[in-house]
Amino acid sequence: MMMTPPTITHNRIASNLERLLNGALDLHDPSRIAVQRPGIELGSGDYRSEPDIGVIDADYGEDQRFVERVYLLAEIVSGSDDVPVPGTQERWIDVKREIYLAHAPCEALLIVQQTRIEAQVDIKTASGWESVKMCGPQAELNLPQFGLKCSLGELHAGTPHQPRPVRQHRQ
Repeated sequence: MMMTPPTITHNRIASNLERLLNGALDLHDPSRIAVQRPGIELGSGDYRSEPDIGVIDADYGEDQRFVERVYLLAEIVSGSDDVPVPGTQERWIDVKREIYLAHAPCEALLIVQQTRIEAQVDIKTASGWESVKMCGPQAELNLPQFGLKCSLGELHAGTPHQPRPVRQHRQ
C-alpha cells in the first residue's frame, strides 16, 4: 500500500535531531546511537506506532531490523497526528505518547511540532515522568542523559521556520 510521505519540514527536523543526538552521544555515551524509524514493537491491538527517531544500543547486527530497547523516543508531529483516533476522542499523538511512555526502557520522550517551533519533553525520574513544554527558537532542549543541549531553533534549522541563509553565487 502506498502511503503519503512525510513533509520535507518533518524530514528536516528528524534529520537535524538525529544528527544532533549522534553528535552528543559520540561524546557522552558511544554505546548508543540515534536512528530514524527504529524497528520496535510498541503498542498492542490494531495500532502499533513507529517513532520518527530512537536512541538504541550501538551494538547491532548487520541485517538487524528490530530492537527490543529504545532509550529515547521522538515523534515529529504530522497533521494526521492531530486528528482523533477512529471511535475515540483521543488524538493520535496522545495515543502514541501513552504507548511510548509505557515502553519500560524509555528514559525520555520528545514530541516536536513541525508547524511551529514548539516541543514537549518527558523525562523519566525516580518518582515518575516529568513533562516540560517549550516554545520559540531560543528555548533550550536539555537531555542530559543523552548529552544533548541545543535550542529548538537548531531542531528547525533549514525549515521555513528557521530558513538557511541564502548566499549569492559568484559569477
